[in-house]
Parts: sequence; structure tokens; C-alpha cells
Amino acid sequence: MELDCHAETYFSDILSALKQAICTDLSFSQIEMNEGLSRWIEKSETCRRAEGFFFFCGNGASATMAEHLSHDCFQNADFLTETVSETSHITAISNDLSYEEVFAYRISKMMKDKDMLITISSSGNSPNVIGAIEEARKKSAFVVTLSGMSEGNKSRKKGDLNFYIPLQTYGMVESAHAVLLHCWLDMYLDKYKGGRH
Repeated sequence: MELDCHAETYFSDILSALKQAICTDLSFSQIEMNEGLSRWIEKSETCRRAEGFFFFCGNGASATMAEHLSHDCFQNADFLTETVSETSHITAISNDLSYEEVFAYRISKMMKDKDMLITISSSGNSPNVIGAIEEARKKSAFVVTLSGMSEGNKSRKKGDLNFYIPLQTYGMVESAHAVLLHCWLDMYLDKYKGGRH
């Protein structure tokens, strides 16, 4: 790839993938993207009104994205949020139990059926993210997954809503996930909070 056209191609590839993003439900039936986002927004308002918690989880860059959106939702949308990403929690659970349980352990203790879990995983296959989803399902909570890379990844078959980005590198998937997350939150703010900030 010629360096002088790299940025244009990079931006174009991410935009194209966002336009080709796929949303599915728990039965793996495809849903039109605007419909999927609308369902997410309506369920978010139901969760907020019930004083349910929004749990966000991810690893690496996806963990920082989870923390970022958790804060934005808490400050701007009046959501009660939880990231399960504090250093002391992660190191204690990893040391005492296993890294695969860093999200599921807190979810098993705290999550209720009025809550929502939002997972962010580029590969969609992180064992601790899958564990979190499975624990949330036991609690009858609403689950939203964001994933990329392999079309057959484990996450996108387990959520009530699953948003898949057809990109193959971490940086590009993470960038697209950030756009999708902010799209959801901004659309929610437009509908229920008088507009985005």
C-alpha cells in the first residue's frame, strides 16, 4: 500500500465496515441496523427507569472503551454503571480464582434481571467475556455484544443483540466499536435527554 493513500484507504475501510455491520438477535436472526439500535435504546431506557445497572466489560483497549462509555453513560444519561475493571478487583480475582472469572465473578454476585451487560471484544472469543455473558444469561439480564474478526465468533451467538463489525485487525475493529457505542449513546441522548453533549 502506498503511504500517500494509506489514510484515505484506512478511513474508507472503517466506514465501509460500519455500513456493512450486522446486527443479530439471540436466535441469530439478522436485524436491520437501525432497528437493532432502536431496540438497544428502548431496552436502555427500560433498564434506567428500573434503576438497573449497566455492566460494561472488555480486555485491553476494549477495557478502556468500556470504562470510557461507562463514565459517559453515568454522567450524561444518568445510567447506573459498573465496569468490573478496577486494578485491585482484576488482580485479586485473577490471582485467587482465574483471569477467566474477572467479569463473571462480580456479575454472579451483583447482577439482577433488570440489568444490562455490554461486552466489547474485537475477537468475540475472549474466555472472560464469554464467561460474563454466560453468567448474565443465568441472571436473565439483557446482553448486548460487540465483536469483529471471525463471523463465527462465540460472542455474537450469545447476546440478545449482537453487533458484528466485519474487520480483521484490532485497531480497526476497536475504532468501529467506539463509533458504534457513541452512536447508541448519542441516539439515546437525542431521544430521552434533550440531545447529545
